[in-house]
Parts: sequence; C-alpha cells; structure tokens
Amino acid sequence: MISVTELRPGMSFQLDGNLYTVIEANHNKTARSAANVRVKMKNLRSGGITERTFGGSEKVARAHIEKRKMQYLYDAGGSLVFMDNETYDQIEIPSENLKWEMNFLKESDEVEITSYEGEVLGVQLPVNVPFKVIEAEQAVKGDTATGAQKNAVIETGFQIKVPLFIDEGETVIVSTVDGKYVGRA
Repeated sequence: MISVTELRPGMSFQLDGNLYTVIEANHNKTARSAANVRVKMKNLRSGGITERTFGGSEKVARAHIEKRKMQYLYDAGGSLVFMDNETYDQIEIPSENLKWEMNFLKESDEVEITSYEGEVLGVQLPVNVPFKVIEAEQAVKGDTATGAQKNAVIETGFQIKVPLFIDEGETVIVSTVDGKYVGRA
C-alpha cells in the first residue's frame, strides 16, 4: 500500500478492483482543511478517464504493470496476433479491444504489450509513426491563405487531413495519439 500523496504521473495503482494509471496528481493543503490529493486517472481496462479527490491519509495498492516488446504478426479475423521477440510466444488480443490501435498497426511493427498478472491490458504504440499515403485528393487552387488541407488515406486505410502539397506515394508521419498529420518522413 502506498499513500495517495506519493502518486505521480505514470504510476499505476489498484482501487476498488480496477487498475488505474495516474495522468495528473495535484496536492492541495489549505490552512483550515486537511490535505487532499486530486487525481486524474485512466482506467487501464476500459480506457475511461476520471477524476477523484482523496484525503491525504488514504492509501491505495500499487499495481506492477508488465511491459513487453512484441511484434504484430497478423489479423486473425476476430483477434490480432502478437509475438514476443525473445521467447517467440504468441498471444491473441480481441480486435474490439484495439479499435483505435488497429488504425496504426502494420504487419511486423514492434509495439509494447501491457499486462497485469497475466491479463493483457492493451497495446502501447510509438507516438509518431511513418505511413505511406496510398490515396490523396487533388489540391484545389484558390483559398490557400490559411493552412488549407485535403483528405488522404494511409496504408492502413485510416483517413487523415494533410497539407495540399502531400501527394500519393509520399511517406508522412502520423501521431497515434490523435491521428493527425505531423510532418513528412
């Protein structure tokens, strides 16, 4: 057990049977009231983000989240197959748990699989990933005074907005956090 005053961003803990990771932790102590800690946390199983205020003397159970580098092999219909690079063990993760991540996964990509006591929690992708543009709209001449953008489709089939100068066949860098164009590769 650890005191809530020790919580820092990135730490994982268990509370009421759920696993959370700390996004923000703000300590507040006023002259009249006892200290409290306001924590913005992400549920590692559902992905939901909540805020909660703890009393300064409360304790939570620390959770040790395992991270293993694995390689994405293929889509097996209802699940995605990953292989451990050291032991060559393969695991399958249901596709419905990785809807967002599937937009940025290419075969043989290396990702981090997070797990807790044998339960697979999810996949952590690199923040910025290069992709080839397989389809891009034609640039429209005219109102280009402000950063005009057009639609493009990357090799995974995900649609993004890119600047007008990006053409089909070019490689662009896409953020896996929000799915936006970052720059040319």
